[in-house]
Amino acid sequence: MPNPLLPEPDTPWPPSPAAPAPIRILLADDHTLVRRGVRLILDREPDLQVVAEAGDGAEAVETARKADIDLAVLDISMPRLTGLQATRELAALRPGLRILMLTMHDNEQYLFQALRAGACGYVLKSVADRDLVAACRATMRDEPFLYPGAVTALIRSYLDRGRHGGEGVHPLLTPREEQVLKLVAEGHSSKEIADILFISIKTVQRHRANLLHKLGMRDRLELTRYAIRAGLIEA
Repeated sequence: MPNPLLPEPDTPWPPSPAAPAPIRILLADDHTLVRRGVRLILDREPDLQVVAEAGDGAEAVETARKADIDLAVLDISMPRLTGLQATRELAALRPGLRILMLTMHDNEQYLFQALRAGACGYVLKSVADRDLVAACRATMRDEPFLYPGAVTALIRSYLDRGRHGGEGVHPLLTPREEQVLKLVAEGHSSKEIADILFISIKTVQRHRANLLHKLGMRDRLELTRYAIRAGLIEA
């Protein structure tokens, strides 16, 4: 008669714990070669897995509606929607989603805006091979990740903005108005903007008129200067 205190012959003792599921990542960057290199860094880690990719911010938002993901890694400078715009939309769409900015910009303004938009961390592309994996893991532990020196930059930026009334994107602009503002500042015509956003030319013109009214501006040049100061496009 078998001893009930002993395990069955084929039963491992003690039982092996199940391996945790890997972190499912959405990677968005408008450069295919950059995405390929970043994916190699992430996919070689057993606890990280890129399950979806996007070539711009708008595609990242649309992909996040359908894909089962835990973490989004976004470039800042992307067409249609920037990484900052996509971060704001993703934070509203998927409140539990963690978001990391992966960027070439060692820039206090972008850093501050990324965190305010809802990003959990800010990683420089120049040291992605060193920092990105650690940033992904820290983010999933609900720990913010900033590159070395960013904390000092963040504090200095915050204090400077408080003293001098620094400018971000106007809080009264709707997400669609912000998209139109970015495209106007990039030099697109009303027809091109309508085609990109799948809206009518008349709707584009209405958004443009609303932008001029809300921001107290007169023309495209003033809108472009504002978009640069707000971090929507590069100077």
